[in-house]
Amino acid sequence: MILRENMLEIRDLHASINGKEILKGVSLTVRDGEVHVLMGQNGAGKSTLSNIIVGHPAYEVTQGSITFNGKDLLCMKPEERAHEGIFLSFQQPVEIPGVSMVNFMRSALNAKRKYQGKEPLAASEFLKLVREKRKIVELDNKLANRSVNEGFSGGEKKRNEIFQMAMLEPTLSILDETDSGLDVDALRIVAEGFNKLRTPLSSAIVITHYQRLLDYLKPDAVHVLINGMIVKSGGPQLAIEIEKRGFDWIKEEVGL
Repeated sequence: MILRENMLEIRDLHASINGKEILKGVSLTVRDGEVHVLMGQNGAGKSTLSNIIVGHPAYEVTQGSITFNGKDLLCMKPEERAHEGIFLSFQQPVEIPGVSMVNFMRSALNAKRKYQGKEPLAASEFLKLVREKRKIVELDNKLANRSVNEGFSGGEKKRNEIFQMAMLEPTLSILDETDSGLDVDALRIVAEGFNKLRTPLSSAIVITHYQRLLDYLKPDAVHVLINGMIVKSGGPQLAIEIEKRGFDWIKEEVGL
C-alpha cells in the first residue's frame, strides 16, 4: 500500500463572508491516517474553515490555496469535493421531510459511484450494506427507514451523520462539533463508530470545545484558532491544558 505524503494542504488561506474577513492566513497539513483537532472560542473561524473546505458558496476565498490529494480543491464544485472523498458532519444536521434515509443514501452513494466510473449498487447489495453499516453506530432500523433526521433527537441526528459517513466511506471527514448536546452514552457510540471506520488512508478534522471527545478519538495534533489564525499547535496534551486553563493563556503567550 502506497501512502500519499499529504492528503490536505492549506496554505495562507484568507476568506471572507459578506465582506468581513474571517480567516486571516490559515495554513494546515493533514496526512493520511491522521486526526487533527481544531479548538478555539466561538467566532474564531473553525466552522468557516470547514465550510470552505466543502465549498459553501457563502464564503469567498480571497487569498491562499487548498490542495486535496494533489488536486486544486478551490476549483471544484461542492458535489465534486464530496465525490472526491470529503464529508462534513454538520454541527446542526438538517431535516429533510419526505425523503427517506434509505432513498437519500442510495442516491448519494450511487452518485459517488457514477463519478468514480462504477456501476450503481443493486437494491439487494445496497440494503445489505445499510444493515452492515448501521450496526457500527447502533442505528435503529426504524430510524433508517424514516425521513432524513425528521423527528430525531440530537443524539440520533449525530449518530445518523456517522452512519452516512460509514456508507460513503470518505477519505477526509470533518466533524463540526459532533459532540455538542450528546450525553455520555451517545458520545461513546458516535466516537466508537468513527474509530471503527478509520483506516490508514482516511483522515479527519475534528472541531470541538471539549476534551471528552478526544479521550475516545486519540488525535495526532491539536490546533488553536484565534481571530482567524492558527496560533498554537501541539499534541493531545494541548487539549487537556485548554480544558483546565481556557484560551486566555494562549492569547497572552502569542501577544493577542
